[in-house]
Amino acid sequence: MQDTSRGQLLHGRSIGFVPTMGALHEGHLSLIKRSKDENDITVVSIFVNPLQFGQSEDFQQYPRDTDGDIAKLRKAEADILFMPDASQVYPNGFVTHVEAGGLSEKLCGAFRPGHFKGVTTIVMKLFNIVRPTRAYFGQKDFQQAAVIKKMAKDLDMPVDIVVCPTIREHDGLAMSSRNLYLNEEERKAATVIYKCLTQAGEMIKSGIINIERVKGLMKEKLSEEPLVREIQYASVYNPETLDEVDAVEKEVLLAVAVKIGSTRLIENMLVKA
Repeated sequence: MQDTSRGQLLHGRSIGFVPTMGALHEGHLSLIKRSKDENDITVVSIFVNPLQFGQSEDFQQYPRDTDGDIAKLRKAEADILFMPDASQVYPNGFVTHVEAGGLSEKLCGAFRPGHFKGVTTIVMKLFNIVRPTRAYFGQKDFQQAAVIKKMAKDLDMPVDIVVCPTIREHDGLAMSSRNLYLNEEERKAATVIYKCLTQAGEMIKSGIINIERVKGLMKEKLSEEPLVREIQYASVYNPETLDEVDAVEKEVLLAVAVKIGSTRLIENMLVKA
C-alpha cells in the first residue's frame, strides 16, 4: 500500500481516502463518490479495529461482509481496497498510541473510555500507510471527525479532513453498520432519535433559545419511546469544543446517544439559530 501510494504521488496524482470498518452502506458509498469527484485515485480501507472496542463491547459481533463489501466497491468504482490483517497493523511488541486529549473525553468518550485513543491510533497509522491528500468522514460520527481533525492539525499532518453530510434512511434514521443489530421492532423505535433532533432543531430555528427547554424536549421525546433503554446524553453542544452550551449562539450541535435493546446508537444535527 505504501509503495502504491508513493507511486501515485510521484506521478502527481491526488489520493482520496475513505477509512471504514466494512459492512458498507450508502453512507460509505457517498464518501467514496465525493472522493472520486475530488481526487485522481480513491483508496478505501476495511479494518475492524480492535483497539477502539472496550472489553464488554461488540468487537466479535461487529458485522462483517467482505464479499458484499467488495461487490459494492467494484460497483462504486473505488480504485484500491486496503484490507490488512490485525497482525500486520498491530504486530507483536506494538506499544505506541496516539491520543487527542480534551475532545476525546467528552460525549462518547465519557461512556467508552479508551475508544478515541484506539480511533486516533489506527487513523494515524492508516494516514502514514495510505498517505492521502484528502480523507473523508461522515458527520454522523461528529465527535470522531472532530477528534481526527484536531489530531491532524496538532501533528501538522499533510491531509485535508473532509466531513460529509449524514446519509439517512427513508424514515430519517442515520445509516449505520450497527443498525443491522436492531430487530424489526427496535428498528422502528430508533426513528425517535431523528424525530427528537428535528423537533429540537425546529425549536431553536423558531427563536426558542432557552437551552433547558430544548434539552427538556429532547429527553422527554426520547423517554416516550419504551424501547429506549438508556439515554447516555441528549443535549446542546458547542460544535468546536463539544462542551454543553448555556446559550444558543450562531450554530450549535444537537447530539444524542441512546441504547435501544443492546444496541448503542449515536446521532447529531448542526443547527443555525
